[in-house]
Amino acid sequence: MQHHTASSQPSTTSATRRTLARIAAACVLGTGLLVTGVAAQAKEFVSIKGNTVNVREQPNTRSTTLWELGSGYPLQVQQRKGKWIKVRDYEAPLGWVYAPLTQKTPHRIVTARTANLRASPTTNSKIVGKLQQNEIVRTLKNSGSWAQVRSESGRQGWVSKNLTWGW
Repeated sequence: MQHHTASSQPSTTSATRRTLARIAAACVLGTGLLVTGVAAQAKEFVSIKGNTVNVREQPNTRSTTLWELGSGYPLQVQQRKGKWIKVRDYEAPLGWVYAPLTQKTPHRIVTARTANLRASPTTNSKIVGKLQQNEIVRTLKNSGSWAQVRSESGRQGWVSKNLTWGW
């Protein structure tokens, strides 16, 4: 029979357990960071294809209509279920949209009260127009923190991305 005496050194078994526990914790945290990083990079956007599309509570046509969205409205895909996608906008999760009624054409929505439409992607360039809050614009090109856009009326120019949401 072996007797252990109290000492300042932990036993080999408890030291090994602590080391294994730290390694396991690091692996779990590392995996979480990896998954989070992948999820953060995997943002999928779509925009509304039709004139008006219903956003529903559940992924079926019998479900309650929560919202009606107009052409070009940008959405972020959160989940897929068959031919339905669960979407959100810049404010909150919205509900389910029938995926064939969406498109991969990039659009942005103006989130600021107003946004200057400029001749080039700089605050020093000439203002060629104004965009209003909730106005939907078609994204033509991106350059750093600027997006070249075209409004429904045909006005074209550059807008600061931080005044809009979409892609």
